[in-house]
Amino acid sequence: MGVLSQLQVGFYANSCGLAEFIVKDEVRAAFAKEKGVAAGLVRMHFHDCFVRGCDASVLIDSTPSNTAEKDSPVNNPSLRGFEVIDNAKSRLEAVCKGIVSCADILAFAARDSVEITGGLGYDVPAGRRDGKISLSSETLTNLPSPTFNVNQLTQSFANKGFSQDEMVTLSGAHTIGRSHCTSFSNRLYNFNGTNSQDPSLDATYAARLKQQCPQGSTDPSLVVPMNPSSPSTTDVGYYIDIQANRGLFTSDQTLLTNPATASQVNLNARNPILWGRKFVAAMVKMGQLDVLTGTSGEIRTNCRVINS
Repeated sequence: MGVLSQLQVGFYANSCGLAEFIVKDEVRAAFAKEKGVAAGLVRMHFHDCFVRGCDASVLIDSTPSNTAEKDSPVNNPSLRGFEVIDNAKSRLEAVCKGIVSCADILAFAARDSVEITGGLGYDVPAGRRDGKISLSSETLTNLPSPTFNVNQLTQSFANKGFSQDEMVTLSGAHTIGRSHCTSFSNRLYNFNGTNSQDPSLDATYAARLKQQCPQGSTDPSLVVPMNPSSPSTTDVGYYIDIQANRGLFTSDQTLLTNPATASQVNLNARNPILWGRKFVAAMVKMGQLDVLTGTSGEIRTNCRVINS
């Protein structure tokens, strides 16, 4: 990827030396109030990068003439953490006007979220610029679905330049955060039109999920933790859950259905340090997807609107 040379660690060292500290301070403050915001920011960075590259297109608000990415059913109402980016941006505009891109703020915030939840810290190459286009329709074609099987997941990530191993590694982000019932309720009540539950789902776990997600409910406030034993800790609990048939999504449990991905699940489950290293390497790689640099794009003043 030629992009690698264009982003650099410490990009703001001379132009806005406090940039990364200010972002981290906002992530810490938000996390102190609500731990789930960390998972929200990691997911937001992923959803940004897979649609038009890491260009902060996910942050743009819809207008009367355009439904933006954030209002796609994939992202609304589940994406969260926008206020963290807004707060960091307004502080940065006050100290270094027009310097730090929204795309970089989001990449820094995702890194800080991994770190604050107990994952490894890592350096984020920066110098991304902000895009000017955000289309709801592009989320559906670019983002993997929670109902995907292992072949579909492998293809979705391959389309963005990731190996199958990297796909399994990045799926481990589901060790933090929560899911809306609608993302997995098909596994509880009417799996593949059978009127019963997904046989690959542990029965005890399924019973608990049914209590949390009553049949037919579309209440958007109903959520469950992705990795119930440690929902705010970046650890290998996700892989241990999958080994016990307690992967929440089809796209989680499906990793056991293929010999290569299953062996990665087992390797990660017993090697937390190895997984932690692979995860940050894959996050750095994801953060360089199709980035705008140099004079491409712009530096948005308000992360929600393109500069007029």
